[in-house]
Amino acid sequence: MSGSIRRGTVTVVTAAALAVGLGACGGVTWTPKGSETVAAPEVTGGVAGVAGTSETATPSPTATPGPTAPSRSAAPTPTPSATRTVTPKPKPTPSGTPKPKPPPSRTAEPVHEVLRLGDRGPEVLALQKRLSSLGYWLGEPDGHYGGLTQQAVWALQKTAGISRDGKVGRRTQRALDDGVRPRTRLDGNGVDIDLGRQILMIVRGGQVRYTLNTSTGGGYEYERKDGSTATARTPKGTFRVGYTVDGPDEGFLGEMWRPRYFNGGYAVHGSPSIPAYPASHGCARVSNAAMDMIWSRDLMPKGSGVLVR
Repeated sequence: MSGSIRRGTVTVVTAAALAVGLGACGGVTWTPKGSETVAAPEVTGGVAGVAGTSETATPSPTATPGPTAPSRSAAPTPTPSATRTVTPKPKPTPSGTPKPKPPPSRTAEPVHEVLRLGDRGPEVLALQKRLSSLGYWLGEPDGHYGGLTQQAVWALQKTAGISRDGKVGRRTQRALDDGVRPRTRLDGNGVDIDLGRQILMIVRGGQVRYTLNTSTGGGYEYERKDGSTATARTPKGTFRVGYTVDGPDEGFLGEMWRPRYFNGGYAVHGSPSIPAYPASHGCARVSNAAMDMIWSRDLMPKGSGVLVR
Protein backbone atom coordinates (compact mmCIF):
# COMPACT_ATOMS: atom_id res chain seq x y z
CA MET A 1 0.00 0.00 0.00
CA SER A 2 1.49 3.24 -1.13
CA GLY A 3 2.55 5.91 1.43
CA SER A 4 2.12 3.73 4.47
CA ILE A 5 4.69 2.61 7.05
CA ARG A 6 4.57 -0.88 8.34
CA ARG A 7 4.29 -1.72 12.05
CA GLY A 8 7.90 -2.66 12.12
CA THR A 9 8.79 0.93 11.43
CA VAL A 10 7.04 2.17 14.52
CA THR A 11 8.95 -0.31 16.52
CA VAL A 12 12.20 1.06 15.16
CA VAL A 13 11.29 4.64 16.01
CA THR A 14 10.26 3.74 19.49
CA ALA A 15 13.39 1.74 20.08
CA ALA A 16 15.56 4.49 18.71
CA ALA A 17 13.96 7.08 20.93
CA LEU A 18 14.47 4.93 23.99
CA ALA A 19 18.09 4.41 23.10
CA VAL A 20 18.69 8.16 22.79
CA GLY A 21 17.00 8.84 26.13
CA LEU A 22 19.05 6.29 28.00
CA GLY A 23 22.22 7.49 26.37
CA ALA A 24 21.61 10.96 27.76
CA CYS A 25 21.40 9.62 31.38
CA GLY A 26 24.88 8.43 31.76
CA GLY A 27 25.86 6.85 28.47
CA VAL A 28 23.99 3.55 28.89
CA THR A 29 22.83 2.06 25.54
CA TRP A 30 19.97 -0.34 25.41
CA THR A 31 20.37 -3.26 23.03
CA PRO A 32 17.41 -5.37 22.02
CA LYS A 33 17.54 -9.00 22.84
CA GLY A 34 18.23 -11.57 20.24
CA SER A 35 14.55 -12.34 19.73
CA GLU A 36 13.70 -8.69 19.25
CA THR A 37 15.62 -8.06 16.07
CA VAL A 38 14.71 -4.73 14.57
CA ALA A 39 14.05 -4.81 10.90
CA ALA A 40 14.94 -1.97 8.65
CA PRO A 41 11.89 0.08 7.72
CA GLU A 42 10.36 -0.53 4.36
CA VAL A 43 9.06 2.69 2.91
CA THR A 44 6.63 2.65 0.01
CA GLY A 45 6.17 6.01 -1.51
CA GLY A 46 6.39 9.29 0.38
CA VAL A 47 5.46 10.08 3.87
CA ALA A 48 2.06 11.69 4.10
CA GLY A 49 2.00 15.18 5.53
CA VAL A 50 5.77 15.79 5.08
CA ALA A 51 6.64 18.54 2.60
CA GLY A 52 9.81 18.76 0.57
CA THR A 53 10.72 15.11 0.74
CA SER A 54 11.10 12.68 -2.07
CA GLU A 55 8.59 10.00 -2.48
CA THR A 56 11.17 7.36 -1.96
CA ALA A 57 12.59 7.57 1.53
CA THR A 58 16.14 6.54 2.17
CA PRO A 59 16.10 3.75 4.64
CA SER A 60 17.52 4.65 8.06
CA PRO A 61 20.81 2.97 8.94
CA THR A 62 20.59 0.15 11.29
CA ALA A 63 21.79 1.21 14.78
CA THR A 64 25.04 -0.35 15.81
CA PRO A 65 24.51 -2.19 19.04
CA GLY A 66 26.68 -0.94 21.95
CA PRO A 67 28.33 -3.02 24.65
CA THR A 68 26.00 -5.25 26.51
CA ALA A 69 24.80 -3.62 29.73
CA PRO A 70 24.68 -5.74 32.86
CA SER A 71 21.07 -4.76 33.48
CA ARG A 72 18.36 -2.43 32.34
CA SER A 73 18.81 -0.19 35.38
CA ALA A 74 19.11 3.45 34.44
CA ALA A 75 21.83 4.08 37.09
CA PRO A 76 25.37 3.27 35.90
CA THR A 77 27.33 0.63 37.74
CA PRO A 78 30.54 2.20 39.11
CA THR A 79 33.71 0.63 37.89
CA PRO A 80 35.81 -0.53 40.90
CA SER A 81 39.19 1.15 41.13
CA ALA A 82 42.25 -0.96 40.79
CA THR A 83 43.58 -2.25 44.12
CA ARG A 84 47.31 -2.60 44.58
CA THR A 85 48.10 -5.91 46.12
CA VAL A 86 51.02 -5.83 48.57
CA THR A 87 52.71 -9.11 49.11
CA PRO A 88 54.19 -9.23 52.64
CA LYS A 89 57.82 -10.13 52.85
CA PRO A 90 58.38 -13.41 54.60
CA LYS A 91 59.91 -13.04 58.06
CA PRO A 92 63.39 -14.49 58.31
CA THR A 93 63.50 -17.73 60.16
CA PRO A 94 65.86 -17.45 63.16
CA SER A 95 68.74 -19.79 62.88
CA GLY A 96 69.24 -21.72 66.05
CA THR A 97 68.17 -20.76 69.55
CA PRO A 98 68.73 -17.03 70.29
CA LYS A 99 71.27 -16.35 72.98
CA PRO A 100 69.92 -14.53 76.05
CA LYS A 101 71.05 -10.94 76.36
CA PRO A 102 73.50 -10.39 79.21
CA PRO A 103 72.24 -8.12 81.99
CA PRO A 104 73.49 -4.53 81.81
CA SER A 105 76.74 -4.18 83.64
CA ARG A 106 76.72 -1.89 86.64
CA THR A 107 79.11 0.99 86.69
CA ALA A 108 81.85 0.15 89.12
CA GLU A 109 81.95 2.52 92.05
CA PRO A 110 85.24 4.29 92.54
CA VAL A 111 87.40 2.61 95.13
CA HIS A 112 88.07 4.88 98.08
CA GLU A 113 91.61 4.66 99.37
CA VAL A 114 91.54 4.22 103.14
CA LEU A 115 94.12 6.28 105.00
CA ARG A 116 95.48 4.92 108.26
CA LEU A 117 98.26 5.12 110.81
CA GLY A 118 101.69 4.97 109.15
CA ASP A 119 100.65 6.31 105.74
CA ARG A 120 102.56 9.10 104.05
CA GLY A 121 102.02 11.29 101.04
CA PRO A 122 100.03 14.18 99.59
CA GLU A 123 96.71 12.55 100.50
CA VAL A 124 97.73 12.49 104.15
CA LEU A 125 98.89 16.10 103.96
CA ALA A 126 95.53 17.13 102.48
CA LEU A 127 93.78 15.21 105.27
CA GLN A 128 95.81 16.97 107.95
CA LYS A 129 95.09 20.38 106.50
CA ARG A 130 91.38 19.66 106.36
CA LEU A 131 91.31 18.43 109.97
CA SER A 132 93.24 21.49 111.11
CA SER A 133 90.86 23.83 109.28
CA LEU A 134 87.96 22.28 111.21
CA GLY A 135 89.76 22.73 114.54
CA TYR A 136 90.84 19.12 115.13
CA TRP A 137 94.30 19.80 116.47
CA LEU A 138 97.17 17.58 115.28
CA GLY A 139 100.21 19.81 115.35
CA GLU A 140 101.86 20.94 112.14
CA PRO A 141 100.71 19.06 108.98
CA ASP A 142 103.67 17.10 107.60
CA GLY A 143 102.19 14.41 105.33
CA HIS A 144 102.80 11.62 107.86
CA TYR A 145 99.84 9.80 109.40
CA GLY A 146 101.24 9.62 112.92
CA GLY A 147 99.78 9.44 116.40
CA LEU A 148 98.56 13.04 116.51
CA THR A 149 96.74 12.62 113.19
CA GLN A 150 95.07 9.51 114.56
CA GLN A 151 94.04 11.49 117.66
CA ALA A 152 92.45 14.13 115.42
CA VAL A 153 90.65 11.50 113.34
CA TRP A 154 89.27 9.93 116.51
CA ALA A 155 88.02 13.33 117.65
CA LEU A 156 86.27 13.83 114.30
CA GLN A 157 84.72 10.36 114.38
CA LYS A 158 83.45 10.89 117.93
CA THR A 159 81.96 14.24 116.98
CA ALA A 160 80.24 12.73 113.93
CA GLY A 161 79.02 9.72 115.90
CA ILE A 162 80.63 7.15 113.61
CA SER A 163 82.89 4.18 114.23
CA ARG A 164 86.06 5.11 116.12
CA ASP A 165 88.57 3.10 114.13
CA GLY A 166 91.11 5.88 113.58
CA LYS A 167 91.02 5.33 109.80
CA VAL A 168 89.73 7.59 107.08
CA GLY A 169 87.19 5.52 105.15
CA ARG A 170 84.03 6.59 103.34
CA ARG A 171 82.06 7.73 106.38
CA THR A 172 84.95 9.63 107.89
CA GLN A 173 85.67 11.27 104.55
CA ARG A 174 82.02 12.27 104.31
CA ALA A 175 82.26 13.88 107.77
CA LEU A 176 85.31 15.79 106.57
CA ASP A 177 83.53 16.91 103.40
CA ASP A 178 80.49 17.99 105.42
CA GLY A 179 82.66 20.00 107.79
CA VAL A 180 81.40 18.31 110.96
CA ARG A 181 82.28 20.30 114.07
CA PRO A 182 81.07 20.09 117.68
CA ARG A 183 79.04 22.72 119.49
CA THR A 184 79.72 24.00 122.97
CA ARG A 185 77.47 25.06 125.81
CA LEU A 186 79.90 27.73 126.99
CA ASP A 187 79.28 31.37 126.17
CA GLY A 188 82.76 32.77 126.81
CA ASN A 189 86.19 31.20 127.28
CA GLY A 190 86.90 27.87 128.90
CA VAL A 191 87.16 24.11 128.48
CA ASP A 192 84.11 21.97 127.63
CA ILE A 193 84.49 18.23 128.32
CA ASP A 194 81.81 16.04 126.69
CA LEU A 195 81.84 12.68 128.53
CA GLY A 196 79.37 11.07 126.15
CA ARG A 197 81.41 11.70 123.05
CA GLN A 198 84.77 11.70 124.83
CA ILE A 199 86.02 14.96 123.35
CA LEU A 200 87.58 18.04 124.96
CA MET A 201 86.80 21.43 123.42
CA ILE A 202 88.80 24.58 123.98
CA VAL A 203 86.36 27.47 123.65
CA ARG A 204 87.03 31.10 122.89
CA GLY A 205 84.19 33.63 122.76
CA GLY A 206 81.57 30.90 122.76
CA GLN A 207 83.14 29.23 119.69
CA VAL A 208 85.06 25.97 119.61
CA ARG A 209 88.63 26.73 118.61
CA TYR A 210 90.19 23.29 119.12
CA THR A 211 88.74 19.81 119.54
CA LEU A 212 90.86 17.09 121.15
CA ASN A 213 90.42 13.39 121.68
CA THR A 214 90.18 12.69 125.40
CA SER A 215 89.81 9.66 127.65
CA THR A 216 88.03 10.09 131.00
CA GLY A 217 87.02 7.79 133.87
CA GLY A 218 86.46 4.24 132.68
CA GLY A 219 83.95 3.23 135.37
CA TYR A 220 86.07 0.36 136.66
CA GLU A 221 87.20 -0.33 140.23
CA TYR A 222 90.84 0.34 141.07
CA GLU A 223 93.07 0.44 144.14
CA ARG A 224 94.62 3.68 145.26
CA LYS A 225 98.16 4.04 146.55
CA ASP A 226 96.93 4.08 150.12
CA GLY A 227 95.20 0.73 149.60
CA SER A 228 91.66 2.08 149.36
CA THR A 229 89.34 1.15 146.50
CA ALA A 230 87.68 3.66 144.24
CA THR A 231 85.63 3.78 141.04
CA ALA A 232 87.23 5.35 138.00
CA ARG A 233 84.80 8.12 137.14
CA THR A 234 84.87 11.79 136.15
CA PRO A 235 82.44 13.96 138.12
CA LYS A 236 80.14 16.26 136.14
CA GLY A 237 79.71 19.93 136.94
CA THR A 238 81.06 23.42 136.41
CA PHE A 239 84.50 24.06 137.88
CA ARG A 240 87.47 26.40 137.70
CA VAL A 241 91.18 25.78 137.28
CA GLY A 242 92.77 25.86 140.74
CA TYR A 243 96.45 25.14 140.46
CA THR A 244 98.84 23.87 137.84
CA VAL A 245 102.11 21.95 137.65
CA ASP A 246 104.46 22.74 134.78
CA GLY A 247 105.99 19.27 134.47
CA PRO A 248 105.29 15.72 135.63
CA ASP A 249 103.23 15.31 138.77
CA GLU A 250 102.40 12.32 140.91
CA GLY A 251 98.86 12.53 142.19
CA PHE A 252 96.59 10.08 143.98
CA LEU A 253 95.20 9.14 140.55
CA GLY A 254 98.63 8.41 139.12
CA GLU A 255 101.39 10.17 137.23
CA MET A 256 100.37 13.12 135.05
CA TRP A 257 102.12 15.40 132.59
CA ARG A 258 101.77 19.15 133.24
CA PRO A 259 98.35 18.86 134.90
CA ARG A 260 95.88 21.70 135.29
CA TYR A 261 93.66 20.78 138.24
CA PHE A 262 90.05 21.93 138.21
CA ASN A 263 88.34 19.80 140.93
CA GLY A 264 90.49 18.57 143.79
CA GLY A 265 92.72 15.85 142.37
CA TYR A 266 90.93 15.83 139.00
CA ALA A 267 92.82 17.51 136.20
CA VAL A 268 93.32 17.87 132.48
CA HIS A 269 96.77 16.42 131.85
CA GLY A 270 99.02 14.89 129.26
CA SER A 271 99.54 11.15 128.85
CA PRO A 272 101.29 8.81 126.39
CA SER A 273 98.11 6.70 126.16
CA ILE A 274 94.80 8.23 125.06
CA PRO A 275 92.56 5.54 123.57
CA ALA A 276 89.27 6.24 121.84
CA TYR A 277 87.27 5.08 124.89
CA PRO A 278 87.07 5.97 128.62
CA ALA A 279 90.12 4.47 130.34
CA SER A 280 91.45 6.91 132.97
CA HIS A 281 91.03 6.88 136.73
CA GLY A 282 88.91 10.03 136.46
CA CYS A 283 91.04 12.78 134.93
CA ALA A 284 90.67 14.01 131.35
CA ARG A 285 93.65 12.71 129.41
CA VAL A 286 95.00 14.36 126.28
CA SER A 287 98.22 13.72 124.37
CA ASN A 288 101.43 15.13 125.81
CA ALA A 289 101.81 17.26 122.67
CA ALA A 290 98.29 18.67 123.11
CA MET A 291 99.02 19.49 126.76
CA ASP A 292 102.18 21.30 125.70
CA MET A 293 100.11 23.33 123.23
CA ILE A 294 97.63 24.27 125.99
CA TRP A 295 100.50 25.48 128.15
CA SER A 296 102.30 27.36 125.36
CA ARG A 297 99.13 29.28 124.47
CA ASP A 298 97.87 29.56 128.05
CA LEU A 299 94.47 28.16 127.12
CA MET A 300 93.67 27.03 130.71
CA PRO A 301 94.79 29.84 132.96
CA LYS A 302 94.04 29.78 136.66
CA GLY A 303 90.46 30.75 137.38
CA SER A 304 89.20 29.79 133.93
CA GLY A 305 86.05 27.71 133.68
CA VAL A 306 85.80 23.96 133.06
CA LEU A 307 82.47 22.37 132.15
CA VAL A 308 82.17 18.59 132.52
CA ARG A 309 78.95 17.13 131.10
